[in-house]
Amino acid sequence: MPRNALIARLERYTDLTTGERAAILEAGDGHQRFATGDRLIDENAPNQYLYIVEDGWLHASRDLVSGARQILRLHYPGDLVGTSSIAWARASTTLTALSPVEVTPVPKVALGRLFKAQPRLAALLYAVAAAEDVAMSDRLTSLGRTNAVERLATLLLDMLARLRLSRDGAVDTIDLPLTQSEIGDALGLTSIHVNRTFRTMETRGMIVREGRRVRLPNEAALTAMVGFVDRYETVATDWLPAPEPIAA
Repeated sequence: MPRNALIARLERYTDLTTGERAAILEAGDGHQRFATGDRLIDENAPNQYLYIVEDGWLHASRDLVSGARQILRLHYPGDLVGTSSIAWARASTTLTALSPVEVTPVPKVALGRLFKAQPRLAALLYAVAAAEDVAMSDRLTSLGRTNAVERLATLLLDMLARLRLSRDGAVDTIDLPLTQSEIGDALGLTSIHVNRTFRTMETRGMIVREGRRVRLPNEAALTAMVGFVDRYETVATDWLPAPEPIAA
């Protein structure tokens, strides 16, 4: 069976049946590749697709009345992107490639058929989406209640936690594809303030930088400082319905 990043991510939480894996593959509508900076979809544009991220980083953003931009989510391999727009026929955010990206488009109607045919899989996807919403709430809460160092630390810890899902846990360094301006748009800071915050964290020994590579030498201390909770490592599956029986 072909490898699929969403299947790999979900199987960190529970073993999928052959039918469930096949349903994910059948829902996909080919593959698409995008270059850094390409927009997959614009905010308020008609949209009938979700996307499985197979490779690369993306961000979802919204334009503000002031002309500024707020980056709401970062997306990594294994993400099913677009669930926040599924209630409407138009996209609620702009989706932009932060690096060369490969995605599998999933028509909304195909997802509907998957939900009908594979209720346990539908429930698992719902649980993962709920965990991602809580993780975003954690990060957005930090924007209004913490200083710049704590905001950036929370973002870096969230990146590490998420990357570990797609790389089998073997991650202690982040290769940042984001510019300082993009990081500022995610944290509500200017690029100058982001640069100053990186230097402050480096001086305090909180991070080690080599170009765009960032390492957290004392992750436990940073986690305790900001009260970071990894929302991705585990997802409760004991409540899921039983798998669909195999047809005779």
